[in-house]
Amino acid sequence: MLFPFDNSYARLPERFYARLPATPVAAPLLLKLNMALVAELGLDAAALAGPEGVAALGGNAVPEGAEPIAQAYAGHQFGGFTAQLGDGRAILLGEIVTPAGLRRDIQLKGSGPTPWSRRGDGRAGLGPVLREYIVAEAMAGLGVPTTRSLAVVATGEAVYRQPPVPGAVLTRVAASHIRVGTFQYFAARGDGPALEILAEYARARHHPGAEGVAGLLRAVVAAQASLISSWMLVGFIHGVMNTDNMTISGETIDYGPCAFMDAYDPAQVFSSIDYGGRYAFANQPRIAHWNLARLAEALLPLLPGDEDAQMAEAQAALADFAPAFHAAYLGGLAAKLGLPARDDAFTQAFLTLMAANQADFTNTFRGLCDAADGDDAVRAEFADPRAFDAWAVEWRARLAGATPAAAMRAVNPAVIPRNHLVEEAIAAAVEQAELGPFEALTEVLARPFGPPPAEGRYSLPPRENERVLATFCGT
Repeated sequence: MLFPFDNSYARLPERFYARLPATPVAAPLLLKLNMALVAELGLDAAALAGPEGVAALGGNAVPEGAEPIAQAYAGHQFGGFTAQLGDGRAILLGEIVTPAGLRRDIQLKGSGPTPWSRRGDGRAGLGPVLREYIVAEAMAGLGVPTTRSLAVVATGEAVYRQPPVPGAVLTRVAASHIRVGTFQYFAARGDGPALEILAEYARARHHPGAEGVAGLLRAVVAAQASLISSWMLVGFIHGVMNTDNMTISGETIDYGPCAFMDAYDPAQVFSSIDYGGRYAFANQPRIAHWNLARLAEALLPLLPGDEDAQMAEAQAALADFAPAFHAAYLGGLAAKLGLPARDDAFTQAFLTLMAANQADFTNTFRGLCDAADGDDAVRAEFADPRAFDAWAVEWRARLAGATPAAAMRAVNPAVIPRNHLVEEAIAAAVEQAELGPFEALTEVLARPFGPPPAEGRYSLPPRENERVLATFCGT
């Protein structure tokens, strides 16, 4: 078997999904197989790279044991509720249990139309597929909870966008694809029995230590507080923090109009459709809390007691988000600065200084790791180096003269998937059928905390003509 499937979600009631296979493509060609993830999942690389494996990864064959389904869900998109969204271009082949005992979804993204395609073609272009592969694997390297990328298969067909582009299918691996929007789907229909089934399934699968629905809600709040703090600590901007893109597991999902900041700017937005800055960098904790409130609304009828007791329970769970987030985020910032303990006002002063001086987020923090040997690299990141000098005097006083370089390097990456490098790799693959830049970039990003790569371009911010100002969802 290509995959040792054990498909628990497909055993839930039929109204949770639609059963259908992927739509075959003209000429599936394996472009990338994630060998490290193959080993982690306990799969056979040779079988996956062989004819049967490529046919399955491209959607041309249903592998043994698979029960392909498209999942139903709803969601708030930029604040507006849509009662029926669902997998519009993805098929869940099934689930496997890894050698470490972890249950993982195997999903094909870009696999053709489903009942929820909303007049779309259900396909994906090669560019967005490579973007998701690059950024998801970079996030994994950074230690951020994330869905993963197992394989990229070219379809041999054009996808009709503006202009037409080569098509591809991504094999995505996730703890599950259950979202806040999955609960909203059944809540909007007043389907209490389905809500109960989903809540118990999600609790048992993702948060088995939680007690009841209230415990599930608190566990998801804690998982999301931790996740969002990890985004903020590496300068990541999701771009589409809709409720259908917030997982119950606490993994990052959907790498469409996402990006990492170069110069630090709390108001930074990259999504081409986020006209009002709803999902700007600094707004991400607030939006996460808002999304969690939508989950609480969906779960409200399942909470114990009368309406007042249910509301009190939900509000108490939501109130846990802010302190959990701030503990993780501000504690993480202190570690990035090498401080022995949290010093929130001092840390915020440094971020304000960085924003006022257009300092590169990643390179500034990484430069501090070696500041004991001289400040030149860090000073160069500031429009006014003297502003850094004044701050550095106080910083060294707090460090008592010793820069904990090794500990700081462990939390301050030397490389991130900079937007211009991602776009460069995508352009080479799409326009020239050249995967070399993609391969080189993913190799570098697999070791973000190690010594900077010999080729310095991977850690350099973009020149003015290389700046990427907007990213797109690819649909």
